[in-house]
Amino acid sequence: MSDMTLAQIRTQVQGMLDISDGDIPNAVLDTFIRQGYNAIVYSEKRWPFFETSTTFSTVGGQSDYSLSTIGTSITQGMREIFALRTDGDVCEYVGRDLGDFSNPLDGLGSGSPTHWSYWGDSVRFYPTPDAAETIYVRGIRNPTAFPSTLDGNANNVAPDLPSPFHPLLAIYAASRAYLQQEDPTMAAQYDRQFQIELDNIARRYA
Repeated sequence: MSDMTLAQIRTQVQGMLDISDGDIPNAVLDTFIRQGYNAIVYSEKRWPFFETSTTFSTVGGQSDYSLSTIGTSITQGMREIFALRTDGDVCEYVGRDLGDFSNPLDGLGSGSPTHWSYWGDSVRFYPTPDAAETIYVRGIRNPTAFPSTLDGNANNVAPDLPSPFHPLLAIYAASRAYLQQEDPTMAAQYDRQFQIELDNIARRYA
């Protein structure tokens, strides 16, 4: 299955509703499509197609690193971290309270990190790094916004999803469009179709 662009998704929605271009403004259709896109990308915590890896460097004497700092090289930014390691060790995750209790920040210990905790979108290393060191990161990136209001060529852009998901955006948008037109029966029918097809496609990526 080939990718569908925003313009193609709009056309498919219009065909489902048997309406002409302009009967529902593109801005309204795009809002429905965006809602469907977000419903898909946030329906699972760990979609494999959003998995990513990167590296960053510690700073001597600095324990805490924000998620945005760690994901600087990822265009969309990091959404969640699953694993961290140095050249010599896989860093073990610990809860923030246990990490701080076992490795008080006012202690004198520092060195290559062996443990990490996560709280408030911030990673804390134990012990505190004593020098610049490369940290290897595996995690989940944020999805690319769709449709993007910042892209002047948005009509020709495809969703940041595998192509089997693309027709589902039209189904979702059709459901919302029928609801807007005060046809709850058709809206419910398309909503059920969206949920069924999302469940079926999601199993391919489980």
